[in-house]
Amino acid sequence: MFLQLLISAGQISENISAAMANYPQIFTYMTCFIRYALLILAILVVAGCGVSLLRGKHDRELWGYVSMPDGTRQAVEHWETVIGRSKRSDIILNFPSVSRNHAALTRHSDGSWSVTDLRSKTGTAVNRKPVSGTVPVKSGDLISVGGVQLVLLPAAASEQEEVRRHRMRPGFWVNPALLLFWLTEFQLFACIQLTLAKHESFTWALPGVFLALSAVMWVWYFVFRALRRRGFEIDTLAFFLSTLGLIITASAYPSGLFKQFCAMLIGLLVFISLGWYLRDLERVKKLRWPSAITTVLLLAITLIFGQTLYGAKNWINIGGLSLQLSELAKVTFICAGSATLERLFARRNMILFIVLAGICVIALALQGDYGTALIFFATFLVIAFLRSGDLASVSFLAAGAVFGAFLIIRAKPYIANRFAAWRHVWEYSSDLGYQQTRTMAAAASGGLFGLGAGEGWLKSIGAASTDLVFGILCEEMGLLMALTAIGAILILAVFTFKSASAGRSSYYVIAACAAACLMVFQMSLNVFGSVDIFPLTGVTFPFVSTGGSSMVACWGLLAFFKAADTRQNASFAIRLEREGKEDGAA
Repeated sequence: MFLQLLISAGQISENISAAMANYPQIFTYMTCFIRYALLILAILVVAGCGVSLLRGKHDRELWGYVSMPDGTRQAVEHWETVIGRSKRSDIILNFPSVSRNHAALTRHSDGSWSVTDLRSKTGTAVNRKPVSGTVPVKSGDLISVGGVQLVLLPAAASEQEEVRRHRMRPGFWVNPALLLFWLTEFQLFACIQLTLAKHESFTWALPGVFLALSAVMWVWYFVFRALRRRGFEIDTLAFFLSTLGLIITASAYPSGLFKQFCAMLIGLLVFISLGWYLRDLERVKKLRWPSAITTVLLLAITLIFGQTLYGAKNWINIGGLSLQLSELAKVTFICAGSATLERLFARRNMILFIVLAGICVIALALQGDYGTALIFFATFLVIAFLRSGDLASVSFLAAGAVFGAFLIIRAKPYIANRFAAWRHVWEYSSDLGYQQTRTMAAAASGGLFGLGAGEGWLKSIGAASTDLVFGILCEEMGLLMALTAIGAILILAVFTFKSASAGRSSYYVIAACAAACLMVFQMSLNVFGSVDIFPLTGVTFPFVSTGGSSMVACWGLLAFFKAADTRQNASFAIRLEREGKEDGAA
């Protein structure tokens, strides 16, 4: 059977070559049509997802009420609610006896409640009993905050149902099945384009992988529609970017196409597993220490047993497979750094996170992987700011890092050389600026619409399909397609920041915002580094660059986006409040 497939593949290759020789004008028109069709379909997919994600407001949920001293009720719209005098508190009590951040009222996954005193000066009491740490509360209990009396009240089922009825549902603006149909067409045209470009070395792996990708995508859709989920925009953008990644792999590294597809499937499994785990906040809280230990172990193993490639000791060979464990450490680092509300105000927790971040950055610097170290540090700054809200302290840490970077540049001559060539790469086109000058030349030759998938020459440059992938996108698929890929990442980030105000828990909000900033920052380093706006750091473009470890890590980070998506029935990472009811809360 395998021999027959090889023979038929050879016959197909010969037939395509003969047809192209006999009818060159027809094939010229065909490839031109496909290039324009690919761009139109890509814009339809990304713009459709953008409209569906960004249009409309993010409605908050209703979990109960707090009776205020003046007799009014204030809605509790998050699982974690800060009570204090600060204007940034969820429930503001403008009394001198109340601390700026006095107490935290927390709803748990099982529907129970608790209150935590946040090291206030005048103390917190429940039913006139002083609170030490965290104590449970229930509806009707009297909560004393600095002597100010509050009462926890339940929300009537009819009120909750009314709130659910008026919340925006995913797929209202653009049908998710239509978006997947456009993406399927995009994959079909990309497969045809690559087949024409690679006809002399045609194998069944090319159509097989793209057919399998489309099948996986539609099985994914129908399974989760059967589970009454409607939010597929985040997933669709990830499938679109992964498709671009497979196109780049098929063009630059055809023998690795199946491996890259398998990496995407593993990433999808990680996405599902982590998303399912994030459904239970109590379970997630127990993940903090194991995640921190795993992060350190992943980097330590690489530091001890890693192999040096392109000047960085960041690869591990296991059973013939090369893994970059620092990519996987990005997911565990965010798991460890994110925190629920009651932990945000404990200085000890912040100090421990600073220690973890310091260990990670130092380990990556010792490996020579300064691009990834910069990504970790940027992610740390985002998490530190979201956890503390103290811009001055974060700025101080950033200034210290700049000073440390200056010392590293002085101590490492090859890094100093990169900065010497920065913004002057054309003066060093034969050595230090070799990659970037070729990237810019290739990108310029592609124009707005590209030469066609598989038709470029930049892929022959070292690390082109990873560090310089933006140049391959511009050359083969056009500047507009490359900008569409950038737009997909930016849409995910903007949606995450926009939906943060409606997040259930600070853990989900911090994790999602950190993951979004990580992806945007990493993408910026890749894009701007390849065209000499930034120094070349050797980091990947999320989802698009060739590399199994990066692909798995990107899908893992996507689970944080889904966990923070509280739209009506949008995310499998959030439980339905009422089983068997279509309008259950998402």
